[in-house]
Amino acid sequence: MGEIRPTHVVSISGGKDSQATAILCTELHSNEEIHFVFADTGNEHEITYQHLDYMEQVFGRPIRRLKADFSADIARKREYVVAHWPGKGVPEETVSTALAALVPTGNPFLDLCIWKGRFPSRKAQFCTQELKRHLLDPLMMELALRDGFDVGDLHSWQGVRRDESENRKNAQDRERTPEGWWIERPIAGWTAQQTVDFVIERGQRLNPLYSKGFRRVGCMPCINAGKDELLAMSRHFPETVERVRKWEIAVAAASKRGASSFFAAPDKDGRGEREGRNIIERIEWSKTSRGGKQYDLLRTAPAEECSSSYGLCETEENHFVLPDQMDLQGSHP
Repeated sequence: MGEIRPTHVVSISGGKDSQATAILCTELHSNEEIHFVFADTGNEHEITYQHLDYMEQVFGRPIRRLKADFSADIARKREYVVAHWPGKGVPEETVSTALAALVPTGNPFLDLCIWKGRFPSRKAQFCTQELKRHLLDPLMMELALRDGFDVGDLHSWQGVRRDESENRKNAQDRERTPEGWWIERPIAGWTAQQTVDFVIERGQRLNPLYSKGFRRVGCMPCINAGKDELLAMSRHFPETVERVRKWEIAVAAASKRGASSFFAAPDKDGRGEREGRNIIERIEWSKTSRGGKQYDLLRTAPAEECSSSYGLCETEENHFVLPDQMDLQGSHP
């Protein structure tokens, strides 16, 4: 067995956090083996794909694209519908509609939802597991097998911050997986603004979506998208709204209920979830003032050419200015 090489796998999303994480990994481990990996959900904006191309150029290394395939799952769902739905009292017309809809499209996010007969939600957030984690683990095992099952020098780098969400508030800076490799979260304690500043100080530009009013990038829209994100999407990318509406129709056709909306809403007792408002209704809500009962004139005004929560409009001209190197041991955010 040859000498085991430290190997680092950086999960790239096209957003600020993974970009900062990639910078730290490459600066700290420039003499070791590093892989960049992007899990393509099929629900990213074209600008994000373009930013991945930019990152390949600025880092001088390829980004390996991974894409989930649910064609076998959809085929099994078809068999289940034929065998069991009629016996459960599902109308013949609903069965026929579902069978016509249960056809792979090649888009991972849409195919996942067609298979499930619903969109993911906050209480059933199966998208991350199915579209990302299930792709990364086999890659890590592939590298482990190559290195002879000694995975102590295998590291998975994640751009996760504790202040992102309630689910991530206890994220550890570093931990070992049951399989034996390490998870590295070097920016777990950073704020969003610190991450933005760090990337800019390193002379790199951020995903242009941040200059269009988006606080985060990745899926567009994310099932957790807030009012401002939906408003920015409708202002700058109305074609995305139309695409989601078509997806709602396709997923509804594959559903036993014959209905499906991208955004779920809580039941009245708050214990479960039901079909929420469709994307068109949700966009109209994003234009209202607090309480959602009347339109806000400022929110219905034309979008500004540059809008950023991170001060990017003021620093846009400086994105390619190379700064002095920061001390990686303590002076970074």
